[in-house]
Amino acid sequence: QIHLVESGGASVQAGGSLRLSCKASGHSPASNCMGWFRQAPGKEREGVAAVYTGGSNTGDAVYDDSVKGRFTLSRDNAKNTMDLQMDSLKLEDTAIYYCAAGDCYALETLGISPHFFGYWGQGTQVTVSS
Repeated sequence: QIHLVESGGASVQAGGSLRLSCKASGHSPASNCMGWFRQAPGKEREGVAAVYTGGSNTGDAVYDDSVKGRFTLSRDNAKNTMDLQMDSLKLEDTAIYYCAAGDCYALETLGISPHFFGYWGQGTQVTVSS
């Protein structure tokens, strides 16, 4: 079992920055990836960024096109945390952001799908205003 807790959500003006953090505890032998998802009101949950935490692709990060060049995912193995640095925030980045862990493959070609992820945090709200 993996327990995930997000923090860092806030309200910020467009063009600003935020840093989200996810603290993981517990362990699952089948888990080889962690990721960030977001869900805006009335929309489906979408993958933002993910990183392989096990296997031959350990450390490789994948980003959705909508955040490439603006968001950066980092992981601290010693602290078992995963951060999402969000820069140049846009109004459309407003959503609840979720941390997730799971068993992933071919993220680069299949996309950051929630179907890969079986462990989820409770979410943290990010609001971008003009």
